[in-house]
Amino acid sequence: MATNAPASDGRRRAAAARRKARQAEIITATRQIFDSKGVRDVQIEEIASAVGINRAIVYRHFTGKEELFALTLVGYLEELHDAMAAAAASGGSPGEQLERIVGSFVDYGVAHPAFVDCAQALMVRPGDELLDEIAEGPLFRLGRGITSCLTVLSDTLSHGVEQGAFDLSDDPVLLANALYASGLGALQLARLGILVTEAAPGIPTVGQISAEQVRSYLVRSALSLVAA
Repeated sequence: MATNAPASDGRRRAAAARRKARQAEIITATRQIFDSKGVRDVQIEEIASAVGINRAIVYRHFTGKEELFALTLVGYLEELHDAMAAAAASGGSPGEQLERIVGSFVDYGVAHPAFVDCAQALMVRPGDELLDEIAEGPLFRLGRGITSCLTVLSDTLSHGVEQGAFDLSDDPVLLANALYASGLGALQLARLGILVTEAAPGIPTVGQISAEQVRSYLVRSALSLVAA
């Protein structure tokens, strides 16, 4: 029995490596579909076809569409974190750092509308539903991806308070979460490019708003919330 153990261990490692490679292949295909056509109405069959497998194999690797979408979102969040971290590391005053961080968030969302769709699709689900539909490991990876971005922001807010540059009545972590959530909504506004207003009492009209206007608004809003 002892002589068979190394061979058995090798087979298990090889099987685990194949499984990991297949999962990565499916996530990559999902990301490519998201980037080319968006998130709405994407079906498991379409993702399986892009990989060259049937949908049953997809469900061997993921508990369902929500879990697959969550792990695809992790890739976007990793890229977003890198952009925000680079903005924070550029030096300058806390206010300048905050301006660059918020700007980098908007720039990434405008360049990757599927990130906004994917993040919002998961955010509208109640937390207990996500816990039921996404396994512990993928849920942990998703949480780590989100917190990595939020920590860049909350650390900058805390640093600004320590230096006397910011005056916060709320916890920096709470404000970071609120800015992230409201930022996703504003990115959808930038994507639509439509501004609804009232031409006269009771008479709605539609105007236009640019992504740059949304970016400027989010930056100004963030700075106003921390003004000393």
